[in-house]
Amino acid sequence: MARITTRTLTIPITKGSNDAIHPATSVAMIKRLRRTDLPIDTIELARFLIGKMLVHDLRGRRTSGRIVETEAYPVGDAAGHAFRGKTGRNAPLYLARGHAYVYFVYGMYYCLNVSSERAGIGAGVLVRALEPFEGIDLMKERRSASSVRDLARGPGRLALAMAIDLRYNGVDLCADPSLWLGVSDSEYHGVVSATTRIGLSRERGRPWRFYERGSAFVSARRGRQRSA
Repeated sequence: MARITTRTLTIPITKGSNDAIHPATSVAMIKRLRRTDLPIDTIELARFLIGKMLVHDLRGRRTSGRIVETEAYPVGDAAGHAFRGKTGRNAPLYLARGHAYVYFVYGMYYCLNVSSERAGIGAGVLVRALEPFEGIDLMKERRSASSVRDLARGPGRLALAMAIDLRYNGVDLCADPSLWLGVSDSEYHGVVSATTRIGLSRERGRPWRFYERGSAFVSARRGRQRSA
């Protein structure tokens, strides 16, 4: 059960034995998440995904990372892409929880979201940052970067490092053979903090951004911390 503290929410999150970089997490160590594992609630799913794994198997080459930062965009949220109703663009947000919604922003970046409610209800969780595990050299090549800390620190960097684009819009992250969500078999009990979301013009005060406290891999700005 989650334990509520005065400023943070403490929940189990997965972590390997090395607190810095995990260069080789074996295939056997990551188990695919089933849809029944996912909470049917956007804010709960945003918390739940902290510590879980995002895996991309592409043409025999794997990249993976542990999710360390998310943002929730629940039903009725004016900042969410589903706020004005279902369109051709945001249709994946209306799929059953656990589907990918990928969109292009600022004419240069892709962002990965996870649908978060029952089928027919539009809402999602933005995956903002990863701690790289596997395929670090490949991530560096894709990002033309050498800093492991910055490879997937922010949603645009994350999508580029993991080679996620519109081809994956609408895929089932609980069933797709290429892009999927998982959990490591090693467990770490850490602290997840809730803060205000980043870069919004509407609904700015909502404490619906979640991140692993103390992680070097989250976005630079921590936001205004609230009780979760």
